[in-house]
Formats: sequence, structure tokens, C-alpha cells
Amino acid sequence: MNTFNINRRTFLHGATAALALSTFGARGMDLINPANPLRVGLIGTGWYGKSDLFRLIQVAPVEVIALCDVDKNQLNEAGKLVSQRQKSGKVPKLYGDYQKLLSENELDIVLIGTPDHWHALQMIDAVKAGAHVYVQKPISVDVMEGEAMVAAARKYKKVVQVGTQRKSTPHLIDAKKNIVDAGLLGKISHVEMCCYYHMRNNGNPPVEAVPDFLDYEKWTGPAPLRPYDGIPHVRWWRTFMEYGNGITGDMCVHMFDTVRWMLKLGWPTKISSTGGIYVQKEGKSNISDTQSAIFEYPELNCVWQHRTWGTPNNPDYPWSFTLYGEKGTLWASTMAYDFIPQGKGEKIHKDVVFEKEKYPEDLKEKAIELNAAPATRLHMLDFLSAIDNSSKPVADIEEGHISTASCILANLSMKTGRPIVYDPVKREIVGDREANGLLARPYRASYKHPDYKKV
Repeated sequence: MNTFNINRRTFLHGATAALALSTFGARGMDLINPANPLRVGLIGTGWYGKSDLFRLIQVAPVEVIALCDVDKNQLNEAGKLVSQRQKSGKVPKLYGDYQKLLSENELDIVLIGTPDHWHALQMIDAVKAGAHVYVQKPISVDVMEGEAMVAAARKYKKVVQVGTQRKSTPHLIDAKKNIVDAGLLGKISHVEMCCYYHMRNNGNPPVEAVPDFLDYEKWTGPAPLRPYDGIPHVRWWRTFMEYGNGITGDMCVHMFDTVRWMLKLGWPTKISSTGGIYVQKEGKSNISDTQSAIFEYPELNCVWQHRTWGTPNNPDYPWSFTLYGEKGTLWASTMAYDFIPQGKGEKIHKDVVFEKEKYPEDLKEKAIELNAAPATRLHMLDFLSAIDNSSKPVADIEEGHISTASCILANLSMKTGRPIVYDPVKREIVGDREANGLLARPYRASYKHPDYKKV
């Protein structure tokens, strides 16, 4: 029996409606409407955790049962906001321990919006508890975490959607269908991807006492325990490799995942990368400020470049990808795309879709990415449709693993100074014992690294 059924009297609105119709067929014009509201829990109530949850609330009848965060202030604020958003008006149960949240509640869906170093353990525990999962990108901080996450999703037969919502971005869906799939580019044999945002947060805050409202030990979890130097939320934690994989892991994963989707690419045959801290040496940050990576495929290279200093090579596309074909070029980002034909053909431009009039509550939401909201709504609908049909969503956990692991392997190449060839069947780096030793990070005492053979 399906978990969900369709209410044909309730319609989506805005540009999302047209895309839902084209993506899901006739049923796409209906909200997925269960006999009872979907029971939802959120782990990690910061900026993007709440943003994902609010988009889900906008497209499906849900009851947010429980929230979890190790920051009591952030958790309490989220509880109030959710009560204002959800139909019941109830404040969800509030937890400081996600395992207690999972054990005390029977949930249909768990959203995970914690920092990267927590994603693997929480996703695996959530599917074991019987929930389908929406997990933010990158899915993991090491390759073997990702292997275990895929194994867990398959073993417990749960849908796991990764928050790489570029694949649900209206104008990028249009670009794939009407530019790439239509053959306007011809043979594509070179791709460039980039991020030139100054987003490294290279500061020197002093070490201080941990505030009473934050459980810093639990925030750190399996990662190394850094001296506490201020609230880690939003951008500060991302400036340290202890909790993620730098800007390659944070920003390249989006662009590379989108390119793989558009061009139907699997694992790269070889990955190489160089870079380091070349300019911004004055702060504590230990992620690269300059990095290049090459993801190789037969007769195709996908090249990544980021700098957290200087100017972008194209001011209109500071975070983007470019597909170079024999018949033309496609520039694309979260904000627009431009097709430039070879010769005298017609140029094509399309902008991001906003739905401000249809969802006026978006305009009142703190720190919302208005350009991403329609994409996330459609991504949530795709997630729900996959649950309904027992199928794989557009950003299935295995696809998220390939994109995430490829970015992690680029960092390993930069660290070892050698190209990386990963064998996804044997789950090992070919002919490199040192690099193989880096496929799983050490966990802190009392935390056990997940094993794909024993999830």
C-alpha cells in the first residue's frame, strides 16, 4: 500500500506547477496528500535546516513532530517559527540528542541540516529507525562514510534524497531538456566549473568559554575537538577541514553534480587536484583559498577552479559551470543560463524563476535564498513522489555519494600530490596504499565510524 495518495482538489501554484506537471505527469498538479499528515523530524535547526523544512511545509500536509539541536537558543527559536508555519500551530517536541528524537517518535521523514561531519551517522540512524531521509550536501566528510550511507539506504529500503536541488532548478531543467538533450551543443568534450565567492571566513577570534546554551562536545561529535572560539554556526565551521571538505566539498559538489546529471556521467576515471593557501594566510582557516581539480572521463575533462580572493573570470557567472560543445557553449548558474551557438545561430537566455507572489511568506523568512526556494520545493515534491512510488529520487543517495566522494578524492589528490583512480566496485584507490588510508577519517573516542558491510 502506498504511503501517500493524491488529492486532485489541491493544486500547486506558480512556476513550480508547470514544472511539477512536466516532471511528474498529471499527478504533478496535485499535492501529495496523505490520509494523515506526514510525521516529520528535523535534526539541525540552523539556517538551511529550517529553510528545507519550510519548503516541505509549503508543498505537503505535514506535522512537524520533533526538532533537534545542540544549541538551545537556536532550537527554541526554531520551535516557535515552526509553530507559526505548520497548520496545527503546535510547537514540536524539542531535543538536544538526535538519537533520543529517533527512538521516541515514529517518523515518516527526517530532514538532516547539521554540519557535514554529522551527516553520515544521523542519516544511517534515521533509516534504521524507519524514516525516509532528506540529507544536505555534501553527504559525508570521507569516502567510506558515503559508501555506508548508500548501503544503509538500500538495506533498509528507504528513500534518501540529497539536497543538491540544482537538479530541480526550473531554468536548469529547461537547459538540460532544450539545450543539452536537444543536441544544440553537439559533442561536449570540455566542462569548466568555478566558484569565486569570497566565503572563506579567515578570521582570528580568541578562544573563550563555551556558553551554557551550547553542547559543544555533542556539536563536535565524531570530529576532532577544536578549542572553542565562538559560535560555529553558518559559515565559521566551514572554514575548517575538521568538519567538511573546504570549498570544493561545499560548492563544487553542486556544480559537478549538476554537470553529471546533465551529461549522464558516473564515476570519473581519474581525479587530480592542486592548490592550497596561497593568499589568505593571516587567519585560522585551514581550507584552501585556491584550488584546481580535473575530473576525467573518456574524451571529456570536467575542470573545477575556486579562489576566495580576486575577481571572477565572468562577473555574470561567479559560481557556475560551462559546457563547451562543438556547436556552442552553455553558461549556467543558479541565477541564469546563456546558450551561445557557434556561428550565426540564435542565442538563448533564461533567468532564474522566483515565486515571491505565490509564496509571500518567503519574503519574511530570515536569510532565505529566494532563488533556491522554487528548486527546493520541486526537490521536496520529487522526494515525496519517490517515496510514493518506491523509486529513486532525482538526487538519490548514490548520486550524491558519487558527487561528494569525487570532491573528497580531489582533496586527497591535492594532499598526496598524486592523481587518484577510485574503484567503486572494490571501494579502493588503485595502487596507492597511502591514499587508501585516507578514505576513512579517524573518529573521536566513543564514536564508531560506519562500515558499509555492517550498517
